[in-house]
Amino acid sequence: MMKALKTSWRPLAALLLAGAAMAAGPAQAALFEDDEARRAILDLRSKLEQQRVANDAALQRQADDLRRSGEDNGQLRRSLLDLQNQIEALRGEIAAMRGQNEQLARTVSDLQRGQKDITAGVEERLRKFEPSKVSLDGREFTADPAETRDFEASLAIFRRGDFPAAQTSFSEFVKRYPQSGYRGTALFWLGNAQYANRDYKGAIANFRALLTQAPDHARAPEALLSIANCQIELKDNAGARRTLEELTRSYPQSEAASAARERLAKK
Repeated sequence: MMKALKTSWRPLAALLLAGAAMAAGPAQAALFEDDEARRAILDLRSKLEQQRVANDAALQRQADDLRRSGEDNGQLRRSLLDLQNQIEALRGEIAAMRGQNEQLARTVSDLQRGQKDITAGVEERLRKFEPSKVSLDGREFTADPAETRDFEASLAIFRRGDFPAAQTSFSEFVKRYPQSGYRGTALFWLGNAQYANRDYKGAIANFRALLTQAPDHARAPEALLSIANCQIELKDNAGARRTLEELTRSYPQSEAASAARERLAKK
């Protein structure tokens, strides 16, 4: 910019020098009239003023352009800074949202596990009251949980060898559950407990009850063999023989029938 100003001032300096030369030389000054000299000076001054004004205007425009450029750069920097701040704020919000989502996912997972545990607990409690399918001595039937629990408790007493308690427990069972699918097997073990307690007549009655109720029961052949044993204990050998013969006729393929045939062969 300063170089341009220097260049524009060179013709003006030449004019000033020329004017000074004209004023200095008396011989040359005589060539002009006073009015012409004044007009030349005024014209020169006007041109110098115009040039100055033009130069000032150019300088002002350049200064304005520089200021606007600086303002634009400053505005751009501020805009970039604001944008960067917004980006950082968004990153923070995204990180917070990601953390919230992870926490929410963990919460949902915990709730689902809790729901599964509750559901499993409820189902387990319901199973304690809902009937279930039972397979025993070749027979399938449906029994209430309490029914199964009481039967297994009675059988556990018998297996411990506490035959008086087992007799009482099985006797209560058949009274409490007269229609139970366990009834035939319960009568069989009740008869065995009575046999162990030397209640032979009671044992015969319950073995016969089993045969009457379920002649096709898996324990039926053993029940007949046990009746024969009770009759022998009661000294009813004729009755025992008839029972053994009944066993071989009714259940010829059973292991109990094989034992009955051996006994009959010895008599």
